[in-house]
Amino acid sequence: MAADARNQVTGDRGMRAVDGPAPAPPAPGTLGPAPVSLKDGRTSLKDGPTSLRDGRTSLKDDRTEDRPSTADAAAPAPALVTLPEAGGPRDAVTRLRAHGCWYPSANAEGTEAAFICDRGGVPQLWAGPVGSHEVRLLDSSPDPVKEVSWSPDGRWIAYTTAPGGGEHTRVLCVRPDGTGRRILAGADLAGSAYLGCWAHDGSAVAVTVAAPAPVGQTLLEHGGREDGLLTGARPGADWAERDGHATLLGPAAYDATSRTGPTGTPADTTAPAARPGGGLSVYLIDPDGLASPVLLTTETHAASLRACDLSHDGRFALLRRGPRGRREAVVLRTADSATTCALPVADGDPWIGRFSPDGRTLWLRSNADREYAALVAVALDAGGRPQSTSVAAERDGNDLELLAIAHDGYTAALAWNVQGASELELVETFPTGQASDDTGAASDDTGPPRPLPLPHEVVTRVTAAGAGRLLVALSGSQRRPGVWWAHEGVSVLRTPWSAQDEDAVPPGRPPVRPVPLRLTARDGLPLGGWYYRAPGRAPDEPAPCVIHLHGGPEEQERPVFNPLYHELTGRGLDVFAPDVRGSLGHGRSFVDADLGAGRFAAFDDVADCAAHAVTAGPADPTRLAVMGRSYGGYLTFASLVWHPDLFRTGVAVCGMSDLLTFFAGTEPWISESAAHKYGHPERDRELLRALSPMSRIEALRVPLLAVHGEHDTNVPPGESQQFVRAARERGIHAELLTLRDEGHDFLRADNRRLFRRAAADWLERHLNYR
Repeated sequence: MAADARNQVTGDRGMRAVDGPAPAPPAPGTLGPAPVSLKDGRTSLKDGPTSLRDGRTSLKDDRTEDRPSTADAAAPAPALVTLPEAGGPRDAVTRLRAHGCWYPSANAEGTEAAFICDRGGVPQLWAGPVGSHEVRLLDSSPDPVKEVSWSPDGRWIAYTTAPGGGEHTRVLCVRPDGTGRRILAGADLAGSAYLGCWAHDGSAVAVTVAAPAPVGQTLLEHGGREDGLLTGARPGADWAERDGHATLLGPAAYDATSRTGPTGTPADTTAPAARPGGGLSVYLIDPDGLASPVLLTTETHAASLRACDLSHDGRFALLRRGPRGRREAVVLRTADSATTCALPVADGDPWIGRFSPDGRTLWLRSNADREYAALVAVALDAGGRPQSTSVAAERDGNDLELLAIAHDGYTAALAWNVQGASELELVETFPTGQASDDTGAASDDTGPPRPLPLPHEVVTRVTAAGAGRLLVALSGSQRRPGVWWAHEGVSVLRTPWSAQDEDAVPPGRPPVRPVPLRLTARDGLPLGGWYYRAPGRAPDEPAPCVIHLHGGPEEQERPVFNPLYHELTGRGLDVFAPDVRGSLGHGRSFVDADLGAGRFAAFDDVADCAAHAVTAGPADPTRLAVMGRSYGGYLTFASLVWHPDLFRTGVAVCGMSDLLTFFAGTEPWISESAAHKYGHPERDRELLRALSPMSRIEALRVPLLAVHGEHDTNVPPGESQQFVRAARERGIHAELLTLRDEGHDFLRADNRRLFRRAAADWLERHLNYR
């Protein structure tokens, strides 16, 4: 579902956040004057205090109704929660040889890196020298780690975890030797928190805190169930076999045709569909606990809000805000929370840009007034107001996907998306208007690009790692995700602790290298994707084929090793993984082509891709299946009822089945972001009902497997439950597999294996009979 959900509060790949009524905010006097440098208990700004303007702070614009009091923005507790020491080795239950390493963050010298690694069976925080096999586990808890950031002064490593494997996250910090581990925000289970940037002196880290949803919120007014299974709450142990397939009991959530509840009474279609709440607040938190948190800004009804950078003098903050498809880069004056500059930016990676060292140039990854994202230079005056905007680097037909600035502030790493693969180059940046030679002529903002050859297809993250060095997280069709370091922009070397390429799969069956397929949709829109041919078949032999649909919808199918595809091709099943309209990487118009009623055309895209797999695959037209996760799960439900004669079966993973119950049950900030994509839950109820697979459940004719994480609050488990129940009531064979201790993403090695094998067993059983 939500792309920022990797994001998603993430967003983007959906936003993630943590539970629990956040602690009460500090008294007004505690927050002001607001220090940007928090070391050693200092409480003064270089350029004046942060004013709370009579107890309220906000991104200053014309939305004055969105300026809540500080009582609405629960601050993290000033007294940090210290945890037991977590350093040292750990004997994992599942020890992975073919592990992945990703999301690196280096110390200031670039000699060591903190990173996420699943060698212990779950994504955990590790650290070690970039040139040595010696690494250390910094947090041995079973909670998956999502993001990592080493402080500029080298004293702390901040990171986010997802307690219980769910969608809510908390922010912690630990010293590089594994001592001093503590929770910075998100300690209570009804709130949520996620990472922002560090102050350049390392004295504070920015954290976004999500306000908790009202306690006791249910869907009774929407025809939901009293047991809370449709509210996103954790399912009870009495309705599912927790180590295998679920046994669904009880009536359907409601009848999709008559719109009645489980008792036969009419469902209320006038009550608000969205959950209330959704406030997001950004704080600066001292990891040493010597100063109280500093509130930078608060927005109610917010879709996303992340601090991406602070100027070196502490006077300005760069934030990314807004719903999917309408992201903004905002420059905020820390002294009074006034907005001095706002510019549209592209979806995708949330780290949208940086200030130059002198604070007079803002470097952004933006698609403002453009089809594809480019590197944009915004000249700022002394007050942070924009003076001019220019395109510093661009490529025709390619998005700038990732932007990283070196520690010196004058070298930028640019990762370009070239038909799903990545090309990486380095450029020198110059402050806007700086003379580039002795003649006094103005420079072009950047020097000539220096391409950096890559050993694998896709770059997932780039970060600075000392003078002249970068850390690059890579993935490819033949390898597990790994971290490589680039020295002086000449070549990249694999870190010793990243898995070897040959470790991607057991010996004897190498990964399938996909081939690109291009087609044209029935309305003329160009589409494409990647086709994985099962080994051992003659080139022209028709094969059973799975159409696999990615999430988002603003994600993109990339040529990277996917263990699920490896499992399916090993069973003799081909896989075609297309990008239907709404996907990233194909321009702004392509992303917007599925907005509102345009989503009906996305349903037809799935059918067109299946037809093309038959003519160009070659796929067997009598043995087609559809499968997808998140938004892809929603498309799977939709494809089975909009094109009921096309597919023999389907596997829907964490998908929405009814957009109205989805809006009522999802997190408030996800609801705010999704409304731009699907329709507003109040104003567009009839459109949302028409787009909901549950509204056409009577058309379902083929067996279905649904899979869901028990702690998913992005797309609540009730979305799968109600579709499976309704299918069973109509005599259709349908099953639900609920994975323990998982949220919207399946992160634990044993659960991932269970999911892959269950899905492959189901597809093989239903596709391999004649």
